[in-house]
Amino acid sequence: MTDLPVSVRTGAPERLSRMIQLPTVSAEIDSRGTAPFENFVALLADLYPLVHERLELERITEFGLLFRWAGVSASAAPVVLMAHYDVVPVDGSDDWTHPPFAGAIENGWVHGRGALDDKGPLLVILEAVENLLEADFTPPRDVYLSFGGNEETYGAAAVAIATTLRERGIVPWLVVDEGGAVVDAPLPFAAGDAAMVGVGEKGVLTLHLSTRGEGGHASAPPRMTAVGRIARAIDRLDPGTFRARTPPAITRMLSVFADRARGRDQTILRTLATFPRLTARIFTSLGGEPAALVRTTVAATMQEGGTAANVLPSHASATLNLRIALGETVAGTVRRVTRRIRDPLVQVTILESSEPSPESPTDNDQFALIAAAVAASYPDATTVPYVMMAATDSRHFHRFAPAVYRFAPLRMTGAQRASIHGVDERVEIASLERGELFHRTLLQRLQ
Repeated sequence: MTDLPVSVRTGAPERLSRMIQLPTVSAEIDSRGTAPFENFVALLADLYPLVHERLELERITEFGLLFRWAGVSASAAPVVLMAHYDVVPVDGSDDWTHPPFAGAIENGWVHGRGALDDKGPLLVILEAVENLLEADFTPPRDVYLSFGGNEETYGAAAVAIATTLRERGIVPWLVVDEGGAVVDAPLPFAAGDAAMVGVGEKGVLTLHLSTRGEGGHASAPPRMTAVGRIARAIDRLDPGTFRARTPPAITRMLSVFADRARGRDQTILRTLATFPRLTARIFTSLGGEPAALVRTTVAATMQEGGTAANVLPSHASATLNLRIALGETVAGTVRRVTRRIRDPLVQVTILESSEPSPESPTDNDQFALIAAAVAASYPDATTVPYVMMAATDSRHFHRFAPAVYRFAPLRMTGAQRASIHGVDERVEIASLERGELFHRTLLQRLQ
């Protein structure tokens, strides 16, 4: 297939810089107000005139943007390309090389909060669409651009957009959202570049643990204080709380890695792909990301109790963040946590929950299209399925859409991945160019 010749606009780094300069921090709307978000929407209209001239824009809730690009066939199931334009807060005590909302451009990089999560991925979608519109390209089927402004705070805009499409009887043929990236050596035995495409997504569960105890002076504490009871409950939720199991997506991932490996590494990878129980044990022993791929994780993220250094608090609480493995459920996870805590005086309350996604297939035309777009934009990278450990807005589509994939077409080093929600977030300009090519290729090769 020959792709349509397209003239690519210059200035993408500067456009991303302007996006980053708007502090669209969804967790700080109460203090910052909604002006940065409205200014961002206005900025998009300024930066992408053809997108706004030729595509239909519908505001879904205050923070949802849904663009419809009418295709040749109105009856064909559409494609949905997703991203979000809100970002997480910045800890004022962190030492950034460049101010997080300055959008600095230096030595081939664009720096700032949102460069990777998720304004960079949003930019490359719009760059590709704007360039194709300039070339008078019309997609063979409808294309929707779904952009949410509160993904980092559960994603109510994406919920509304997904619900709107479903109520209209629109079932997407393909959904692509943020997720994996192009990485080097993603596993100890897997060398080379890999485009990690999330075919499934772990569930999200936030639990609140609370208890009451005897208050009073700290000079005469009882045997078990409220704080001590909560601390004991957290301590009982060790990494072995949940049984490890290898989902089919990880087995497929290992098989792909094995096909391109040689010698001892190939033997190891083929063995892991053949024996999922062995894989679960080995990944668990490796800890970190490998362990998170094969089991539900639990992390205490907040703890509260007490009003003064010399006063015993009568109430203590903690917040737990869990990522539920594919094949498990919210209800089963809550039961497991309660059993492990083994304390009827600790109340367990669900604050937020989302079931794990089903796995999208890798033997279909949709995954083949993604692989073809990867081959065009990152020729040295192999397209590899895996399980997404973090939550994305696409989870609101996977209940009714058969092919949902999570992949941001940007190259990310280990240090860059660590900067997401962290310090010194940045994206390479060359990667933005490849990301635009990925989406342009994907759209041009639609059938």
